[in-house]
Amino acid sequence: MDDVNLPPSSRKILLLLEGGGALTHKELVRLSSLAPRTVRYALKRLKDNDMIVEKFNFRDARQILYEYKDSQMVSAQ
Repeated sequence: MDDVNLPPSSRKILLLLEGGGALTHKELVRLSSLAPRTVRYALKRLKDNDMIVEKFNFRDARQILYEYKDSQMVSAQ
C-alpha cells in the first residue's frame, strides 16, 4: 500500500476492504462515512492500481462486490 501514492479516501476504503472482506459500494459508503462519489473515485483509483478486484454479487446481481486483492489470493490457496 505504501508504494502507491493514494489519496486519503482510497486509503480509508482499502483499510475497510482489508478488514471487512468483500463489500458493496453501498456498504463502503455507510462504513466510511464518505460521499458516494468519493467512494466511486477511491474504488477507481484502487482498481487502476490493481489493488482490489470486482466480484459478481450472487445475492443481488445489480450490485458489485469489491474485495482486497491479497485476501482473494489467500482464500484461493
